[in-house]
Amino acid sequence: MNFSFENSITCGGQLQLSALHRAPDHPHDAHIADLAQPFFLAWIKMTVRMAPNRSTHPRFILLALVLLALLLAFAALQKPDPAGPNAIPDELGPSLTYEIVSRYPHDPTAYTQGLVFHAGVFYESAGLYGESSLREVDPQTGTINRQSRLPDAYFAEGLVLLGGKLYQLTWREQTGFIYDLDFNLLNTFTYPTEGWGLTTDGTYLIVSDGSDKLTFYDPETFSPAREVSVTWNGQPVRLLNELEYIQGAVWANIYLTDQIARIDPASGAVLSMLDLTGLQPAANAAVPGEVLNGIAYDPESGRLFVTGKHWPWLYEIRLSNPEIQPTPLRP
Repeated sequence: MNFSFENSITCGGQLQLSALHRAPDHPHDAHIADLAQPFFLAWIKMTVRMAPNRSTHPRFILLALVLLALLLAFAALQKPDPAGPNAIPDELGPSLTYEIVSRYPHDPTAYTQGLVFHAGVFYESAGLYGESSLREVDPQTGTINRQSRLPDAYFAEGLVLLGGKLYQLTWREQTGFIYDLDFNLLNTFTYPTEGWGLTTDGTYLIVSDGSDKLTFYDPETFSPAREVSVTWNGQPVRLLNELEYIQGAVWANIYLTDQIARIDPASGAVLSMLDLTGLQPAANAAVPGEVLNGIAYDPESGRLFVTGKHWPWLYEIRLSNPEIQPTPLRP
């Protein structure tokens, strides 16, 4: 956090706080600053009244700044940063819920099909025929830093970053695109199914095709290495959509639901079901198909992000284990 203090003393000898500028690192820091600021202002007023003459004011202001720093440090120790490693609990049960840490602007014209967080920016694959693109997006403002449009014959789908390259699927065209981080097209590849979601375990490209299957492809030859069938309480989980690999598991949006499945990549068994009911904006809930889709995880900070198709917001969330029965899979 970066603070700068500007003050002026009026001719009547009253101290005026002109500005307490803050460059927020995270909404939690803003919360701490909001708590500390009243104490800071009270200290300033008290020290001005106690000062024997104006020449001593700077000393008291310095003491006030020291006090503010101590308050901030104490508050930080009392409440862990929700955007840090606590975004996903160390132990995850079969049923998960969430709380919103923050929300960020998201382009409501983006029909989100793939989402990646890397080096402080989002990479997003937006779909629909005639509107598909690959984007680099500023997380704080939702501004599109750069964009590469796909030919109108392609419907963009899942997206992943592996080995410094971006891999992007298409829906029914059975064609994928490979880019560098400057969006230069390096190559294309083919696959025999529809393309829905895409992630990686660091070795293979993991693809969903709208069924209950996850297929693991060699990123050099694009030949399938293996596949698993995804099940929840012994029942197949179909319509697996956008994917993200997090802490050794595949997380999958389930199309047309508010749920994300956390999947064991070895067996295909669903380990946890995350219920994001209530997150979908009301305007999108009224439009068929504008559902939850898009998961991004930053392993360096432990932050977790989700959004949806044509949603005006992208959410940073924190997960928890409610003391309830496992969430049944909705149709």
